[in-house]
Amino acid sequence: MKLHLTAGEGLQLFSGYGAGYVTVNRVRYETCVVVSPQAVSEWGVCGFDALTAADFAFITELKPEIVILGTGATQRFPKGDLARALAASGAGVEIMDSKAACRTYNILAAESRKVVAAILIEVTPAAAGGASA
Repeated sequence: MKLHLTAGEGLQLFSGYGAGYVTVNRVRYETCVVVSPQAVSEWGVCGFDALTAADFAFITELKPEIVILGTGATQRFPKGDLARALAASGAGVEIMDSKAACRTYNILAAESRKVVAAILIEVTPAAAGGASA
């Protein structure tokens, strides 16, 4: 699906997403990413089930008000120690599927909020074709 950039000159905003990828300012990423209004970084995680508290060190480094965790094609909630670590980070944490996370991030970034999106890209057999951005 293509997202239309209407505001936020100079901001890193999602411009599209599909099975197995996201695009930020029309640059395609097929790996997990951490996106802030200022930068895009590849996020070296191996998927939702492999997440650890250490994978969220960027929260401390970037000091966002809000972290949006995009959990892939479906919304999944972290359990146990990971959920406690996220809650203790000091940032508000919203968890949603990655498509909703991209849309929500764009709205908050355009409002000049201190937001970061951590997007999981999980390759599935259906991701081979994907939708165009």
